This record gives sequence, structure tokens and C-alpha cells, in this order.
Amino acid sequence: MQEYMLWIWIGLFVLFLALEALTAQLTTIWFACGALVALILELAGVENIGIQLLVFTAVSVIVLIATRPFVKKVINKKKEPTNADRYIGTDAVVTERIDNLAGTGSVKLSGTEWTARSIDGMCIEKDCVVTVEKIEGVKAIVRPK
Repeated sequence: MQEYMLWIWIGLFVLFLALEALTAQLTTIWFACGALVALILELAGVENIGIQLLVFTAVSVIVLIATRPFVKKVINKKKEPTNADRYIGTDAVVTERIDNLAGTGSVKLSGTEWTARSIDGMCIEKDCVVTVEKIEGVKAIVRPK
């Protein structure tokens, strides 16, 4: 048994777990799995470094491919919809000329005044009817109707 490889795999396993604990974004857990399997191979007597590296890479990639869609779904689920989302797709009336370059513009949306920007960068004149495409913070992003 090549003792230095044992310590390398232990070190990598601990490093990847520590990085995962620090980020909590599930970015290195796959490599920790690969390092663990390579460590097990080393302990089982597989001394060929090429095979260990191949298994490390293969396990990391397989675990990544197998779990990434699930992880993305869980992470994206944390996004909380807001009450403002209900305005998407509704009509509003421009109360101040919308000019993205000048940073001006507002709309009246369900009786409330909103800062507004044009989705395509075009200026939209006062009193035009627009459709809300999305909400970004406190701004309604609109398109002329």
C-alpha cells in the first residue's frame, strides 16, 4: 500500500467536506464522494494510482449527473414568490414617461404607483397602456401593449 496516497485521499475527502460545510451550496459534495471511493480502493489494496484517479473522476461525475437536477430543484424551491408576482401579465398606465437611459418612468398599477422601466429599452410616453412583464425589486418591467 502506498501510504502517501492514503493520506492524499483522506486529505481530499476532508477538504471537500470542509468546503461543502463552508459554502452550503452543494458544490463539492460530489468530489467528496469520489475521494471516499478512491480512499476505499486504496484501503482495499488497489495501488494503481491511474485506476484510483479514474474511479475518483468517474464517481464524481456520475454522482454529479445523478443528483444535480434534484439539487437544483431543491435550491430553486427556496425562492419565495411575492405578492408583486400577481401583477405580471396585467395592464398598467404610464404616469411618467419611461426612459431607461434617464432612469425615469412610473406606472399606475392596480391603484398603486410603481417605478417602471421598459423591457426593451424603448421610451414609452405618458398615458400609454403597458403590460407588466416582470417585477424586479420595486420596479415594474413593462412592454407597450
